[in-house]
Amino acid sequence: MTELKIGWKEWVSLPDLKIPAIKAKVDTGARTSALHATRITVFTKPSGRWVRYFVRPLRKKPEIEIKCESKLLDRRDIKNSGGQVESRYIIETTVVIGESKWLATLSLTSRDDMLFRMLLGRTTLIDKVIIYPGEKYLAGKVKLRKCYPELRVGQGLRKKTPVSVAKADNEGAGGDANENYN
Repeated sequence: MTELKIGWKEWVSLPDLKIPAIKAKVDTGARTSALHATRITVFTKPSGRWVRYFVRPLRKKPEIEIKCESKLLDRRDIKNSGGQVESRYIIETTVVIGESKWLATLSLTSRDDMLFRMLLGRTTLIDKVIIYPGEKYLAGKVKLRKCYPELRVGQGLRKKTPVSVAKADNEGAGGDANENYN
């Protein structure tokens, strides 16, 4: 198998979460990958504990917000970029970069103050990629208007509410999980 060649930043898709494109920074200094998430709540289904959260995948378009649900794997203490220990929820989801895809473990945290909505840590990348730190978007660029149809030329956004509901597996979510919030 040929390893995927990536640069220091890449476009990533998270299809299980209905996130067609999110810009991620590759950080081999970080052990765990992180996904920007807000309004995180834990709830229970017959299959166990789950977490519901909202992702704003485009930093410059905070109006685009996607409601996601994932089976909760764990809660771990993780050191943030400032050296402080945070307790974070951990999920597993499919990561797609270019034509390659695999399961990855992600921590959920607010990255509002960061330039990238996602961080790809070394455990997500090990044995899967070759990193060229002086390059970017080696896996390809994305057409945001194709990924996010609610973006319109010269008019900003049509919607200011969550644009989709995602479930981490095919199990029914129950409750209000299939509703779009307005």
